[in-house]
Amino acid sequence: MNLDEIRRIRAEADCLVPPEVIDAALDRLAGEITRELADTNPIVFVVMNGGVIFAGRLLPRLPFPLETSYLHATRYGDRTRGEQLHWRAQPAQDVRGRTVLVLDDILDEGHTLHAILAHLRAEGAARVLCAVLVHKLHDRKAVPGMRADFTGVDVADRFLFGCGMDYKGYWRNAPGIYAVKGL
Repeated sequence: MNLDEIRRIRAEADCLVPPEVIDAALDRLAGEITRELADTNPIVFVVMNGGVIFAGRLLPRLPFPLETSYLHATRYGDRTRGEQLHWRAQPAQDVRGRTVLVLDDILDEGHTLHAILAHLRAEGAARVLCAVLVHKLHDRKAVPGMRADFTGVDVADRFLFGCGMDYKGYWRNAPGIYAVKGL
């Protein structure tokens, strides 16, 4: 893709969730997470790359002590369709007996997130929770009825970008949530 094409995608996209709605969702999520985890000394894992912007906006809103780290598992790379799960960076911290919160940008079908959560449980975490900024509305979840423990917004089943989600590696930095025109 050339730069003009990338710019055109953003210019023609439909804004599904404007930045001010994202901010309100982040404030609500911070309250819910604080009520649930403030006294648990959690480890918070950010799922790279999509979760980094979500985490950067959410973590400063959490007024309690926590450890942060990252992990990187993907099914997409720079493509628009998922493939087999690939670990690029497994969690380095010992999670045995700990409360763990995983932050990711989106729960689409959930295969990647489901595998990450299963891995952390198998490593001995006492409790594993997840928070996503976006829950995509459809019936193709890895586990029927799958939901994150904490969800910012529910969004239509379209090809999304912004707030950490990308279009072919671009526009993670868009301030709202956008859908590619026609997808």
